[in-house]
Amino acid sequence: MNYVFFILIVVSILISLVNGNVENLVKGMLDGCNLAVKVAFSLIGLMAFWLGIMRIAEKSGFITFISKLLYPILKYLFKDVKKDSPALGDISMSLGANALGLTNAATPIGLKVMKELQDENSNKDVATDSMCMFLAMNTAGFQIIPATVIAILVALGASEPTKIILPTLIVTTLTFIISIIIATILRFLWNYKENG
Repeated sequence: MNYVFFILIVVSILISLVNGNVENLVKGMLDGCNLAVKVAFSLIGLMAFWLGIMRIAEKSGFITFISKLLYPILKYLFKDVKKDSPALGDISMSLGANALGLTNAATPIGLKVMKELQDENSNKDVATDSMCMFLAMNTAGFQIIPATVIAILVALGASEPTKIILPTLIVTTLTFIISIIIATILRFLWNYKENG
């Protein structure tokens, strides 16, 4: 992929030089850098806020409460995870971060979940059913409020950045449900193949 970007940049510079648009090239590069910094700072504030909220929820025991509340559902999705496993709380936290559209904040939590699930894994060379289910759910990324996208749209000066909430909710709900169904079917087929 690095080669592709390198070629695109070199070809763009060469075309700009041939056409005599060096001034536009330099202006575009500076405008792009300015926009990147502006968007990055708006995302840093958003992520710092929500990661702080998540940390408070974790320290106050709210995450444990939510994982116990969600356990009746999670036990069917993550059959090989023990009831007292810390992975369940982190799964709840990761899904919550994704639901709030904080995909960048959900990434470190998701990595922690995978590490905890791997620690409980008896066969370290093969992913467990729960690891596959979590990966499918996390990749589908169910979102109620796409906060990161809204923050980017605000930074770019969109007039109605919240108009994406309903379409995002519909699409991510469908992909989330479909990912669970597919992961469940594949788990059944794999277990059937393994056990005969």
